[in-house]
Order: sequence, then C-alpha cells, then structure tokens
Amino acid sequence: MNILKGINITLSFLLELAMLIAIGNWGYHSNPNTLVKWALAIGLPLILVIVWGIFFAPRSNRRLPAIPGSLLSLGLFLLAAFALYQSDQPTAGIILAIVATANRVLTLYWKQW
Repeated sequence: MNILKGINITLSFLLELAMLIAIGNWGYHSNPNTLVKWALAIGLPLILVIVWGIFFAPRSNRRLPAIPGSLLSLGLFLLAAFALYQSDQPTAGIILAIVATANRVLTLYWKQW
C-alpha cells in the first residue's frame, strides 16, 4: 500500500506540472497578438504557481484544510482540463480530468493532504 501512496503523491506533482502546461498552452493559443499570447502563456501559470504556493503547498502557513483544499485543487485541475479541451486537445483534457479526480479522491481517502 505504501508504494501506491507514493505513486499517488508523485502523480499529484505531475498533475500540478500538467496544469501549468495546460494553462500556459491555452494562454498562448487564446489570442492572435504575439505580445498578448506570450504574456498569457507566462503570466497565467505564474499566477497559478503563486496561488498554489500560498494555499496548497505542504509547507505553506496558509494551506487550506484537507477537504476544501482538495476540492479547490481539483477545481484548478478541472479548469486546466477545460483549457486543454478549448485548445483542441479534448482527449488530453478528458484524461487530465479523470486522473486528477482519481488522485484527489485517493488523496482524501489516504489522508495525504
């Protein structure tokens, strides 16, 4: 069981990276203006990193409790999945949504928050 818990923690980190990439990708493809597309591609993931660091990082002084934190982080993952869907990558969006949901359920079940 400890191996599965370790895999789930690793998966959480990989999902965070996937979320940043998905949001950056959406930002890049959401505007035809070169300056705006690069600003969104860099700025949106940067904002997410700051928000994640404040409310979801394990060592944060302002970390949310387990249930609201897991639900809100799932909301961010689902937002990233929707961004993939909007960026003409629906399969990747669906996979991200399913994997993130399973990960958050297991995170709560195994008390990994």
